[in-house]
Amino acid sequence: MSNHFEVIVIGSGPAGYVCAIRCAQLGLSTALIEKETDTGDKPVLGGTCLNVGCIPSKALLDSSQRYADAKGHLSEHGIGVNDVTLNIPEMMVRKEKIVAQLTGGVAGLLKHNKITVLSGAGQLLAGRQVELTDAEGQTALYTADNVVLASGSEPVEIPPAPIDGDRVVDSTGALCLDSVPARLGVIGAGVIGLELGSVWARLGSEVVILEAMEQFLPAMDEQIAKESAKIFAKQGLDIRLGARVTGVEVTPEQVTVGYSLGDVEHSETFDRLIVAVGRRPRTDKLFSGDSGVSMDERGFVFVNEHCATEAPGVWAVGDIVRGPMLAHKGSEEGVMVAERIHGKAAQLNYEVVPSIIYTHPEVAAVGKNEQELKAEGVDYKVGTFPFAAIGRAQASGETDGLVKILSDADSDQILGAHVVGPSAADLVQQIVIAMEMAASTEDLQLMVFGHPTMSEAVHEAALAADGRAIHMVNRPQR
Repeated sequence: MSNHFEVIVIGSGPAGYVCAIRCAQLGLSTALIEKETDTGDKPVLGGTCLNVGCIPSKALLDSSQRYADAKGHLSEHGIGVNDVTLNIPEMMVRKEKIVAQLTGGVAGLLKHNKITVLSGAGQLLAGRQVELTDAEGQTALYTADNVVLASGSEPVEIPPAPIDGDRVVDSTGALCLDSVPARLGVIGAGVIGLELGSVWARLGSEVVILEAMEQFLPAMDEQIAKESAKIFAKQGLDIRLGARVTGVEVTPEQVTVGYSLGDVEHSETFDRLIVAVGRRPRTDKLFSGDSGVSMDERGFVFVNEHCATEAPGVWAVGDIVRGPMLAHKGSEEGVMVAERIHGKAAQLNYEVVPSIIYTHPEVAAVGKNEQELKAEGVDYKVGTFPFAAIGRAQASGETDGLVKILSDADSDQILGAHVVGPSAADLVQQIVIAMEMAASTEDLQLMVFGHPTMSEAVHEAALAADGRAIHMVNRPQR
């Protein structure tokens, strides 16, 4: 095997393996390096997303929602279910089976595309050389015309609550609990904290979420954040804002968390504690000091709008560069970089990257929110429509939430969309397509939406932006 490739990708998560596949499709000789291995010393492909992030968490979210429906909601449909039981080990087996199928699928795609998979830790050296260190500490040197850094991210730890892997776990450990905690604490009310808290609340835990920020979901549109908070409270999630954790005391049976609310000290005792305060780029030892690559004080690699670093022929994508840590954002960066390596003038429109929280109901957004438009002095229109007025939502018993569309007051071009409610992720994706095409709310108004569908809420919200909603009383326009 040659030690030279046209492209070497370090990291096999969604950004890395997608980049490698696209490079191979374009006819470039490609190697993919992955340091994580299984018990048989085979590379664990798919990164955080497939193994301990997006996919296993969604498997548990789906399983837990089905349990919650069987336990408390099917009777509304005239369906009686007696003696509903919960088998956590079996639920975990299902989750692992899904992970295995998808990671195996990635392995098959890499093989089909004739990508060389190298097992070990890769470090970029000067001159686009890559040193590979395997599990036994043996090293080998490879060279490439282009190197793509895609090493991903890892959970952030905080000094007051050290992870012990038993009573105190991070997001990875929270996906592997062997029983339902009677009382569960979660530090962090962001995407990860809300999703994991939702899983275990549905399965029977009393969940308390401690969030240091004074504002709930500050990156989201304020109206959507407030509506989401109401829904989560109704579901039993006890979210305490402005709660700064000061220390944790762990015993073999429980964990006691000390935290301050303003000037008042509090403590709560839980069976388990999840620390979900965010993620940080995994860039330690990723490149040498003379590689030509640099990063900021938080460990993010400096890149331009096309993900090129300061070193010629070296690129960085995914969680280790600026922007939200989203698998779909990283994947599309990987495609863009592959095509630019091949000489194509590819680019990525970062203005239309959707963000999603997979609670039930989902929360999703794309583009600008209302507070951002106000801060920028943009004259805009607002159209909102509640799911409670949608026939399909009523028929499904999914009436919480709303769709909100923001557009320029003069040009009518859509500037952002925000949804909390059933199928929010899919509804926002419809508006992502519209925004990519520079569509206006009038364009959405003129489209025919199937009936009865959840998508009708998008249509009605677009109509509401001009005071034309049909299935609700229109409010006076700004």
